[in-house]
Amino acid sequence: MNALTVLLAPAGDQFGAPTPEELFNLPPIIPGVYWFTKPVLLAILSAVLVIGVAWAAFAKPKLVPRGVQNAVELGYMFVRDQVARPFLGKDADRWMGLLVSVFFLVLVWNIMGVVPVLQFPVASHIAFPAVLALLIYGLKVYLGIKHQGGIGYFKNMMFPPGLPKPIYFLLAPIEFLSNMIIAPFTHAVRLFANMFAGHMLLAFFSMVGFWFLFEKLTPLGAPVGIVGVVMTILLTGLEIFIQYLQAFLFAMLAAMYIGGSLHPDH
Repeated sequence: MNALTVLLAPAGDQFGAPTPEELFNLPPIIPGVYWFTKPVLLAILSAVLVIGVAWAAFAKPKLVPRGVQNAVELGYMFVRDQVARPFLGKDADRWMGLLVSVFFLVLVWNIMGVVPVLQFPVASHIAFPAVLALLIYGLKVYLGIKHQGGIGYFKNMMFPPGLPKPIYFLLAPIEFLSNMIIAPFTHAVRLFANMFAGHMLLAFFSMVGFWFLFEKLTPLGAPVGIVGVVMTILLTGLEIFIQYLQAFLFAMLAAMYIGGSLHPDH
């Protein structure tokens, strides 16, 4: 079996629907190179695509933007106005490079799930959003300690001012758990769970349509197959919206974490 066959082969066998194991645990593209699977290839392609589009847009920028530059500038302004400025204020421009990169990378990761032939959202493998979320959270902790000092950072986190002192016995461990454990966990899992569930639903309904219209075409099965096709089309539109929304939320939380470290009083 060559590399192209492994990459393009549909999950499951020709007589049944794919299982989660078949959908998400994909074989290596190159035999023997076990880490080089389809999700890894798509993650690399996503990064190359984001870099290539940014290069094409701004390598030779024009005063009056056109084409790719115009489209990318619209995306840049969206991230600046809706993600960076609400949480970073005057520091927004300083962090735009990171936030724009995060937004577009996660968006392309997600969009891979509805691109014909590729049809796999990179973020549906927990490792990818987990690593990105941990990097962002590591940056949050670093900036917090740098700007507030080690003691000041954890004091501001666990002991917000203005509360009765006995409350801190209950509040401090809750705040520590929420900020140090739950926050990075939910940052990654929210993206992963949405992409995982969306990919499962699309695979299920597309298999229903294929099975009852092509494999088991009967007077009773045809309506079920048509429902499967219609649901696949409708869910694809919904999935594209969710893919965009999850990229926005991931970048927004990154901006919120960075802003909380830079401006703890807010």
